[in-house]
Amino acid sequence: MMRTQLAPTLRDPEREPIGGVEIRPAGVDDAEGVHRFLAGLSPRTRALRFFTGMSRPSASLVRAMVAVDARRDVLLAVHGDVVVGHAMSFTGSGTDVEIALVVADGWQGRGIGSRLARGLLRRASANGARTLGMDVLGENRTVLSMVRRAWPEATMKVSSGTVEVVAAVGR
Repeated sequence: MMRTQLAPTLRDPEREPIGGVEIRPAGVDDAEGVHRFLAGLSPRTRALRFFTGMSRPSASLVRAMVAVDARRDVLLAVHGDVVVGHAMSFTGSGTDVEIALVVADGWQGRGIGSRLARGLLRRASANGARTLGMDVLGENRTVLSMVRRAWPEATMKVSSGTVEVVAAVGR
């Protein structure tokens, strides 16, 4: 009797749903879902992400947040067909890549932001990025704590109420 051993299936842990949330690349078909997502954010969460008050997301903002090209990458965290997180990276001016992300209020504190950041940075690293940058409002203690845990060697410079973070991608 001949036995065949199957090779183990290679898994991508960032794509596996955890708590029903999947991390996946965004596309132009996601514009409506991203619009609903942004409109559902609390004023505080919007301010922490966009550094300004915003009543309703404009069509141009939504288009920019789903646009992917040679300089920009976008990942979404989705629960079923509902967007619960958004992350984007773009070619930076002082670093190889700059990142920005936001997670829906009811989904914060579950590791979704960390998964989005890791996914973006893995993709950026595959394209040659070695340094990352991000601007964080000084009052955003949650994200600053995450940065300190993920990149203990990161440099942080306070400027006009924001913290400019620079770190190595390869972590």
